[in-house]
Parts: sequence; C-alpha cells; structure tokens
Amino acid sequence: MSARIEELCRTLRLSGLAASVRDLEPSPCSEEINAFLLHALENEYELKLERKRVNAVRTAGSPTMKRFDDLVVDLLPEDGRSYLSLLKDLEFLKEHQNVLMVGNSGTGKTHLAIAIGVLACEQNYRVIFKTTAGLVNELVEAKQERRLTYLLRQLKRVDLLILDELGYITFDLAGAELLFQMLASRYETASTLVTSNLMFSEWVKVFHDKSLTAALLDRITHRALVLNMTGTSFRQR
Repeated sequence: MSARIEELCRTLRLSGLAASVRDLEPSPCSEEINAFLLHALENEYELKLERKRVNAVRTAGSPTMKRFDDLVVDLLPEDGRSYLSLLKDLEFLKEHQNVLMVGNSGTGKTHLAIAIGVLACEQNYRVIFKTTAGLVNELVEAKQERRLTYLLRQLKRVDLLILDELGYITFDLAGAELLFQMLASRYETASTLVTSNLMFSEWVKVFHDKSLTAALLDRITHRALVLNMTGTSFRQR
C-alpha cells in the first residue's frame, strides 16, 4: 500500500506528502491512515485524469461533442459498419495509418471523425480537428507571417490530425502546395483522418495540379484505411 501511495504522490507532485508518509511512525492507526490516504490520492488522480481528458477534447477543436454511442450504426454505409470496430480500437494510431472517408454528404463521416477524435483524446493521444479549408487558410497566413516552420512542427507532433470537408471549398495552387507539404511531413510518422465528398479521381478539382494530386494521393493512401461512405443522407431519411 505504501508503495502505491508514494507512486501517486510522485504522479501528483506531492513530494512533501510522500516524505511525511515515509516519516510516519508505526502505530495502531497506521493501517487506517494509509487506507485513507490511498483512497484520497486515488480519487484525486482520477479527477486529474478526467480534467485532462476534458481539456484535451476542448483544445482539439471539435465543432460538437459526438461519441460512438450516439451513432445509429444501421444507418451507416456498409464500409462504415464494417470498419467500426477497427476505428474504435484506435490501432491505426499505433501503426501511424491514415483514415480516409469518402462519400456524399450526410452519411456520418463527420460524426465518425469526431467520435474517433474524442475517444483518442480520452486515451491521451494528441488530437486536432480542422476543416481542410480552415487549415489551408492558417498555413497561408503562417507563411505570410514567416511562422510556417513553427506551425508545421506543431502539426507534425499531433498524433491524430482530422481534416474535415476536403472538397467542399477549393483553394488556389499555393494553398494546395502548403497542404501537400504539411501532409508529406506527417507521412508514416503520425495519423491523418480526412473526410471528403469527392472520390479520389475528383481531388484534382481541389488541388488543380495533376502531378501534385497524384503525389498527395500516393502518400495519403499508403497503408490507409479507406472507407467508401457513399449512401443515403441521414438528413433525407
């Protein structure tokens, strides 16, 4: 019991309390005191973990709070149902694999992406959620302000980068090149999740340049989980 108390004191940075426990003279009440301290420290540790999880979800930037339990699984397209267990276990994060969800609007892509992000936050992964257009704007501004290297370094450290709505808004070639640079820097070192309403053959409409589009697809689809999320829109049901 004393070893666990010392471990919790180190984790919670309570070195003074740990020293006091070590100096505690044996007495008939020692066992009760240790039991009380262990219970109090375990509770404090759990509260700290919960605060950390809540803060991680908040700073990830998800537009709403959605979980896997909120999904109506039977309404998901076939790939959404088939890959659900793989997405839930987050094994792709350990393998630095990407996840690509491609299909028409309203089939659960964003809901799945947010649920994955929330679960990853709760398991102590670093997560950032962005719309693709929003991130491109940030990259362009960072380059103009000469802080692009810093932003790319920050994004590279993120365990899971979620890019939502690729294809809804186009951007110019300069923006496309910056997005390619960012994704290339994360290649095989961290996971990126992309949702898009465009099939891969149509991504050139967003990136404008065929060679750039081909190079991007070559990297982002390598060892990736690719889900065809084409189906009937939830909003039309």
